[in-house]
Amino acid sequence: MSLSAAERDAFLAESRVAGIAVARSTGHRGPLNVPVWYWRGDDGDLRVFTGADSLKARLVGRAGRFSLLVQRTEPTYRYVSVEGPVVGSAPTTSQDVATVAARYLSPDKARAYVERTGATGNSSDGLVTFRMRPEHWYAADLGAL
Repeated sequence: MSLSAAERDAFLAESRVAGIAVARSTGHRGPLNVPVWYWRGDDGDLRVFTGADSLKARLVGRAGRFSLLVQRTEPTYRYVSVEGPVVGSAPTTSQDVATVAARYLSPDKARAYVERTGATGNSSDGLVTFRMRPEHWYAADLGAL
Protein backbone atom coordinates (compact mmCIF):
# COMPACT_ATOMS: atom_id res chain seq x y z
CA MET A 1 0.00 0.00 0.00
CA SER A 2 1.49 3.33 -1.04
CA LEU A 3 1.98 6.04 1.56
CA SER A 4 0.47 9.47 1.11
CA ALA A 5 2.81 12.47 1.09
CA ALA A 6 1.74 13.27 4.68
CA GLU A 7 2.40 9.68 5.84
CA ARG A 8 5.75 9.68 4.06
CA ASP A 9 6.77 12.97 5.69
CA ALA A 10 5.68 11.78 9.14
CA PHE A 11 7.71 8.59 8.69
CA LEU A 12 10.81 10.55 7.66
CA ALA A 13 10.41 12.74 10.75
CA GLU A 14 10.99 9.68 12.96
CA SER A 15 14.59 9.17 14.07
CA ARG A 16 15.52 6.19 11.94
CA VAL A 17 18.86 5.41 10.36
CA ALA A 18 18.89 5.65 6.57
CA GLY A 19 20.91 3.76 4.04
CA ILE A 20 22.60 6.09 1.58
CA ALA A 21 23.34 4.68 -1.85
CA VAL A 22 25.60 6.42 -4.34
CA ALA A 23 27.03 5.25 -7.66
CA ARG A 24 30.63 4.10 -7.78
CA SER A 25 32.91 4.31 -10.78
CA THR A 26 32.10 2.08 -13.71
CA GLY A 27 34.62 -0.53 -12.53
CA HIS A 28 32.35 -1.63 -9.65
CA ARG A 29 29.20 -3.68 -9.97
CA GLY A 30 27.09 -1.93 -7.35
CA PRO A 31 26.72 1.37 -5.54
CA LEU A 32 28.22 2.22 -2.18
CA ASN A 33 25.41 1.62 0.32
CA VAL A 34 26.06 2.50 3.98
CA PRO A 35 24.06 3.71 7.00
CA VAL A 36 23.79 7.43 7.79
CA TRP A 37 21.95 9.80 10.04
CA TYR A 38 19.87 12.33 8.12
CA TRP A 39 17.54 15.24 8.70
CA ARG A 40 15.11 17.26 6.65
CA GLY A 41 15.43 21.02 6.47
CA ASP A 42 12.56 23.49 6.54
CA ASP A 43 12.99 23.74 2.76
CA GLY A 44 12.13 20.02 2.35
CA ASP A 45 15.65 19.06 1.28
CA LEU A 46 17.29 16.06 2.95
CA ARG A 47 20.70 16.48 4.53
CA VAL A 48 23.53 14.16 5.52
CA PHE A 49 27.05 14.87 6.66
CA THR A 50 30.19 12.83 6.47
CA GLY A 51 33.94 13.16 6.61
CA ALA A 52 35.06 15.53 3.85
CA ASP A 53 37.79 13.08 2.80
CA SER A 54 35.63 9.94 3.03
CA LEU A 55 34.80 7.62 0.14
CA LYS A 56 31.15 8.55 0.61
CA ALA A 57 31.89 12.28 0.19
CA ARG A 58 34.04 11.70 -2.88
CA LEU A 59 31.39 9.52 -4.54
CA VAL A 60 28.51 11.89 -3.74
CA GLY A 61 30.56 14.81 -5.06
CA ARG A 62 31.37 12.95 -8.27
CA ALA A 63 27.87 11.52 -8.87
CA GLY A 64 26.01 14.70 -7.95
CA ARG A 65 23.09 12.68 -6.59
CA PHE A 66 22.24 9.93 -4.11
CA SER A 67 19.41 7.84 -2.71
CA LEU A 68 18.24 7.32 0.86
CA LEU A 69 16.25 4.35 2.12
CA VAL A 70 14.57 4.62 5.50
CA GLN A 71 12.77 1.53 6.75
CA ARG A 72 10.92 -0.01 9.66
CA THR A 73 11.23 -3.76 9.92
CA GLU A 74 8.79 -4.53 12.71
CA PRO A 75 5.13 -5.00 11.77
CA THR A 76 4.01 -3.31 9.77
CA TYR A 77 6.97 -3.19 7.40
CA ARG A 78 7.20 0.36 6.04
CA TYR A 79 9.76 2.18 3.95
CA VAL A 80 10.49 5.44 2.18
CA SER A 81 13.05 5.55 -0.60
CA VAL A 82 13.99 8.90 -2.09
CA GLU A 83 16.47 9.89 -4.78
CA GLY A 84 17.58 13.22 -6.10
CA PRO A 85 20.33 15.63 -7.03
CA VAL A 86 22.74 17.27 -4.65
CA VAL A 87 21.70 20.93 -4.61
CA GLY A 88 24.30 22.06 -2.11
CA SER A 89 27.40 21.02 -0.24
CA ALA A 90 29.24 23.01 2.36
CA PRO A 91 31.43 22.53 5.40
CA THR A 92 29.28 21.10 8.19
CA THR A 93 28.27 23.73 10.70
CA SER A 94 28.07 23.28 14.44
CA GLN A 95 24.30 23.75 14.05
CA ASP A 96 24.18 20.81 11.59
CA VAL A 97 25.95 18.59 14.13
CA ALA A 98 23.71 19.76 16.97
CA THR A 99 20.56 19.20 14.86
CA VAL A 100 21.42 15.63 13.94
CA ALA A 101 22.70 14.80 17.45
CA ALA A 102 19.45 16.03 19.03
CA ARG A 103 17.48 13.95 16.53
CA TYR A 104 19.21 10.67 17.37
CA LEU A 105 20.68 10.94 20.88
CA SER A 106 19.60 11.74 24.42
CA PRO A 107 20.51 15.30 25.52
CA ASP A 108 23.62 14.26 27.50
CA LYS A 109 24.90 12.04 24.68
CA ALA A 110 24.09 14.71 22.10
CA ARG A 111 26.30 17.24 23.91
CA ALA A 112 29.15 14.73 24.07
CA TYR A 113 28.74 13.91 20.37
CA VAL A 114 28.87 17.59 19.39
CA GLU A 115 32.00 18.06 21.50
CA ARG A 116 33.64 14.94 20.04
CA THR A 117 33.12 16.13 16.45
CA GLY A 118 34.95 19.36 17.23
CA ALA A 119 31.88 21.37 16.29
CA THR A 120 32.58 24.78 17.74
CA GLY A 121 31.57 28.17 16.52
CA ASN A 122 30.20 28.07 12.98
CA SER A 123 31.93 25.00 11.60
CA SER A 124 33.01 21.47 12.27
CA ASP A 125 36.45 20.76 10.83
CA GLY A 126 36.73 17.88 8.42
CA LEU A 127 33.02 17.32 7.77
CA VAL A 128 30.87 18.17 4.76
CA THR A 129 27.07 18.44 4.60
CA PHE A 130 25.27 17.43 1.41
CA ARG A 131 21.78 18.73 0.63
CA MET A 132 19.61 16.57 -1.64
CA ARG A 133 16.42 17.78 -3.30
CA PRO A 134 13.93 14.88 -3.39
CA GLU A 135 13.05 14.05 -6.98
CA HIS A 136 11.78 10.45 -7.01
CA TRP A 137 9.84 8.86 -4.16
CA TYR A 138 8.92 5.24 -3.41
CA ALA A 139 7.02 4.70 -0.18
CA ALA A 140 4.89 1.86 1.08
CA ASP A 141 3.46 0.12 4.10
CA LEU A 142 3.27 -3.60 3.39
CA GLY A 143 0.47 -4.20 5.86
CA ALA A 144 -0.13 -5.83 9.19
CA LEU A 145 0.91 -9.42 9.79
